[in-house]
Amino acid sequence: MQAIVCIKQVPDTTEVKIDPERGTLIREGVPGIINPFDTYAIEEALRWKEKLGGKVTVITMGPPQAISALKEAVAMGADEAILLSDPAFAGADTWATAYTLAAAIRKIGQFDLIFCGRQAIDGDTGQVGPGVATQLQINQLTYVCKIASLDLEQKRIEVERLVEEGKEVVQSTLPCLITVVKDINQPRYPTILGIRRSQKVQIPTWTAKDLEVDPKLIGLNGSPTRVVKIETPPARAGKCQIMQAESVEQQAELLAEKLIAEKIIV
Repeated sequence: MQAIVCIKQVPDTTEVKIDPERGTLIREGVPGIINPFDTYAIEEALRWKEKLGGKVTVITMGPPQAISALKEAVAMGADEAILLSDPAFAGADTWATAYTLAAAIRKIGQFDLIFCGRQAIDGDTGQVGPGVATQLQINQLTYVCKIASLDLEQKRIEVERLVEEGKEVVQSTLPCLITVVKDINQPRYPTILGIRRSQKVQIPTWTAKDLEVDPKLIGLNGSPTRVVKIETPPARAGKCQIMQAESVEQQAELLAEKLIAEKIIV
């Protein structure tokens, strides 16, 4: 099985800063982690490689510091990793990101499955995975909570998807792209041997020139959407009042009277 996993390095903090001119996150100097949903995608790819054999390649687009996320994926068991990094990629929205990732996947070549997390915790759009599938013109299976069967010879896959009404069983031909949810597995911890290997591995960096992409379709220039305004919600103000009484019953009565007076209950 030839599997490709698309991951993203996200800020390991809620105190993020925004570039006022570009409307994009300022990632320099901010500690990063693998997007939590993407760790489930890595784990699922590794489990099926262990069952069927093959290779798992992990890719990400980001600044040079994103190489640490790729090294962590290698420490988990990924065979290869590729960093897509170029100033021309900066400021990309989900459309431009999907276009760039798809170009990298074409350069990698043959694959059976592409694994993605259901969404990134910094953007929460859930659009990049489906966007990559659209760019590559392959089927997409989203919100996958279980891969029921995978037949490489017949080029077929059957999965269970989480939907509002419960679960949905669907089938697709290969190659295809799937986005996974947390229910699908429990990601493993990197092993000592894996960590040592990740420290020695040479991770190539591909630029826009390497991918031979259209400069008008990448980065900020290739992004049809713009962030026009960002505001931080005001901090929640709250206060606490303790009902003093001689018994629990009296406290309950006082609380009920207070709630009625505030018209919280009637």
